[in-house]
Amino acid sequence: MLNFSMINLVRRNGKKMDKGIRQEMVNFYKPFRYIPCFLQSPIERIKKKTKKLPVVIKFKSDNFANGLHEVKNTKCKSLREFHSISCCSAKFSAEKIEQLIENCSLIEKIYYDRKVFSLLDTASSSINADVLKESGLTGQGSTIAVIDTGIHPHEDLEGRIIGFADFVKGQTEPYDDNGHGTHCAGDAAGNGALSDGQYQGPAPDANLVGVKVLNKTGSGSLSTVIEGIDWCIQNQSKYNINILSLSLGSDATEPAEGDPVVNAVETAWDNGMVVCVAAGNSGPGDKTVGSPGISPKVITVGAADDNNTAERSDDSVAEFSSRGPTIDGLTKPNLLTPGVDIVSLRAPGSFIDKTNKSARVGSNYISLSGTSMATPICAGIVAQLLQSDSSLTPNQVKEKLMEACQDLGQSPNVQGAGYLNAANLININE
Repeated sequence: MLNFSMINLVRRNGKKMDKGIRQEMVNFYKPFRYIPCFLQSPIERIKKKTKKLPVVIKFKSDNFANGLHEVKNTKCKSLREFHSISCCSAKFSAEKIEQLIENCSLIEKIYYDRKVFSLLDTASSSINADVLKESGLTGQGSTIAVIDTGIHPHEDLEGRIIGFADFVKGQTEPYDDNGHGTHCAGDAAGNGALSDGQYQGPAPDANLVGVKVLNKTGSGSLSTVIEGIDWCIQNQSKYNINILSLSLGSDATEPAEGDPVVNAVETAWDNGMVVCVAAGNSGPGDKTVGSPGISPKVITVGAADDNNTAERSDDSVAEFSSRGPTIDGLTKPNLLTPGVDIVSLRAPGSFIDKTNKSARVGSNYISLSGTSMATPICAGIVAQLLQSDSSLTPNQVKEKLMEACQDLGQSPNVQGAGYLNAANLININE
């Protein structure tokens, strides 16, 4: 088995392939143990031409155009280009992947286009966002891009979904066949119109852009997430996008520096967008923070349990909230916001709506838990903060949020800087 071509490829060029691709190359030969030796070589040649793998290709710095040209010479189908992040994605035969790794010197690394999932586990008052609203801070002037399953045009968002991009079905009008993205949009910016203001996000006057990268069941791939982030970078000025909210992730299999989704969110950060990312729902074990939450730059959000009270004395870290350190040994999450039994917008007829009927709250809302909910709540607080001072850089926003946190007495790899108390931002900003 060690003499097969792709086994040797992994041995020679393992550094140019992520763990997923290396594993696929090895698994390629598992059935060969049942094939007579004299048939193995011809079957290998056939299988290398027919076996297709979805991959993301990252090019070396400043070599995107030339590297892409070399990839196009393979005459691959369904090629997608991500200019801002110097990546592309496509499905290649095992033979073509072998050729690219051996012959294209401009490729830095090839990644298996693995699955990404919404981070949903099986409130504004407790975080004291209302104190900022009383000071006139409602997120006006900010645009939050919710990179998720889409956004249903709920009445609590009327007139404020100013853009929509669909990388799953290619539709142009806002919709959400899963319901997760709609809930997240409400967590950040619902105005409570259908609940007399009861179920209201921190930033009820912020604008929203829906970026659909996850399908009806809440799953997607690295490439669609990267494409969605790249689209936000390309359309940043058109929609005045200054905040990204990503309640999604996958297992962290690569160090942050070599993770393509981390590279994407950090490019958005470097372009002036504050990026809030869910830590994940794999707690209470340590080293469970997922990608892209492992990024040292972005704001990685864990979930607190507010016990359905506005009083903070009984609040604690949610059991499911992922803990650090990261795969690189960094302390994460950065902070906590509420993530248990959060009531927000319902997308009627969506996957979550049909499968969680008992979670419905009246006709227009639904209660869900997860770091998925905590993340857009944090994004809404960011919108309030940027309304008070639009000159703040992403790094300054992150610093102010962490300074405003309340210590819950837990390890930094459990609570980060602590439980965000938006009321403290008033004093910090003065």
